[in-house]
Amino acid sequence: MSITQQYVLDTYRARQLGEPAPPAPGAHDWQLAREWRDYRQFRAVVAEPPVHGRIRQALGRLLHPRPRSTC
Repeated sequence: MSITQQYVLDTYRARQLGEPAPPAPGAHDWQLAREWRDYRQFRAVVAEPPVHGRIRQALGRLLHPRPRSTC
């Protein structure tokens, strides 16, 4: 039985019993795709190695500025 046939059967049964119709197949696919993308981006940020090189030096200068000499 295909997904469409199962959906039609479930809709028919729900109508006979006076219950609300089930969601159509694929109704929540975009939401699932967004959640999966967000999860992958989160895991990439968590798993990323620490910053090195020029970026780390620039961040260090911003976070810990040295006092200027008054000569």
